Amino acid sequence: MRFTGYSFGSIRVDGVTYDHDLIIDRGKIRKRKKAASRKFRGAYEDIPWRCRRLVIGSGADGALPVMKQVRKEARRREVDLVVLPTAEAIGVLTGTTKHTNAILHLTC
Repeated sequence: MRFTGYSFGSIRVDGVTYDHDLIIDRGKIRKRKKAASRKFRGAYEDIPWRCRRLVIGSGADGALPVMKQVRKEARRREVDLVVLPTAEAIGVLTGTTKHTNAILHLTC
């Protein structure tokens, strides 16, 4: 997977530009559905747990909160949880995506 651009509200992956938050689940990209998590500001959604490492891009300023329950669930599932501002998260994903899923928040 090639990340060639990120700016507030936009990301380019494998030559395709997206203007919405993304979930990368075992190499497949899909839109993050915010409706399910709006009440908890991003904490509960269809989290792609089938991985060894889950990278969460917490927005341009790192403002997306990750609730304690999500961190606890990651420990229970023995998933390495990495939470970074989105630009830094993309850097981690550029290094390796094998066995790694991601949630990328493009704003905040």
